[in-house]
Order: sequence, then structure tokens, then C-alpha cells
Amino acid sequence: MDLRLEVIVIPVTDVDRAKEFYVDELGCNLDVDHQVSDQFRVVQTTPPGSACSITFGVGLGDAEPGSVRGVHLVVSDIEKARAELVGRGLDISEPFHFGEAGQTPGLHPQRPDFGTYCTFSDPDGNTFMVQEVPSRTESSS
Repeated sequence: MDLRLEVIVIPVTDVDRAKEFYVDELGCNLDVDHQVSDQFRVVQTTPPGSACSITFGVGLGDAEPGSVRGVHLVVSDIEKARAELVGRGLDISEPFHFGEAGQTPGLHPQRPDFGTYCTFSDPDGNTFMVQEVPSRTESSS
């Protein structure tokens, strides 16, 4: 049996602002923007190379905007990914890794899979972690 994670729902306060952020700053593809009424609108975006989409809108649940924490986005080259995101206007942290003293600034010295991270938040404060997995090729990250 396959259990494929295909959509995560992110609670937001302003759908148009979120759409601009996820499409323009994060670089997601816009898959769907469907509004049935003032009480229901669904916007689905998909990060490049991802099989899982990020969905938000109106009438999709009762979670508080900004309550989602730690969604991981995996890249093969964190320096390249971070530079592209900064170029799109995204406010993203400097790279860091975890060592004996805990969270440590900078790239992991050996650059292992799952070794280096950056973080950012959407306009509502939902948080994301960019995680480097160098063994994955660009087409699969």
C-alpha cells in the first residue's frame, strides 16, 4: 500500500497576499485558484520538483493563521536554493547546522545529507525549514 502525502493545508489571513508570497517569492507553481463563494476559496500551489502541494484559502479548516511550524522543503544545494529565494525577495535565515553545542551558524563542514538548514516564514508566521540533502539530484529535490 502506498500512502502519498500530496497536500498540506496552511492557514492564512489574506489569500491574495499568501498567493503572491507562495507563487512570486517561494516560486511555487499555481495549480488551482477556485472560489465558489465568499465562504469558500481554494488556492493550490506546488513547489518546483515537489509531489506535495501547499494549499490555502477560505473555508478550509479552523487552524489559526501562523500555527503551522516546521514544514520541510528539501534541496540538493542549499547555497544555490537560498540565493535564488533571496533573489525572489524572500526573507530567509543564513544557513546553520547542528553540532555539539546545538544550532551552529554556517554550513555543516562535511555537507552530509540532512546536515544544513535555513528557515523562513510566510506572511502569517507559518514556518518552513529548507533542508539540504546533497545526494538527491536537482530534478528530484
